[in-house]
Amino acid sequence: MRHREHTYQIDLNWTGNSGEGTSTYRSYSRNHQFTGPGKPVLEGSSDPTFRGDAARYNPEELLVAALSSCHLLTYLHLCAINNIVVTAYSDHATGSMNETDDGGGQMTEVTLHPRVRITAASNRDVALKLHGEAPKLCFIARSVNFPVLHEPMIEVEE
Repeated sequence: MRHREHTYQIDLNWTGNSGEGTSTYRSYSRNHQFTGPGKPVLEGSSDPTFRGDAARYNPEELLVAALSSCHLLTYLHLCAINNIVVTAYSDHATGSMNETDDGGGQMTEVTLHPRVRITAASNRDVALKLHGEAPKLCFIARSVNFPVLHEPMIEVEE
């Protein structure tokens, strides 16, 4: 098996120094920005439970988003090569994290809820089966150490 290495870069800048730095737990904002060449700024913070800004994406949401996006892209690829014509796709992805007494924690599972519309000429059973195949190829799902579950719904156009 041939391996090709791909590298990715993102720039992160903490924007939360309100003048006192991290002199106390409450003295600083968790706000930060992700940037990349030619891409819009992505505003980040921590979960509001940990003094973050609810109007910004937190790392846990971004991990759930990465899994949802990777599943979409892998699934669409599999559909294209298996004669399944997808005309619409949406997902309401959810994730769970357990916080530990030592202040740490870990994601325990993510559930994807893809809603897919396919053409009448497409095979609904194959379209459903491909949701089970996508995680085997999805780069992000293969990289996490917790279950990524799928509860797909397939709608066939009339």
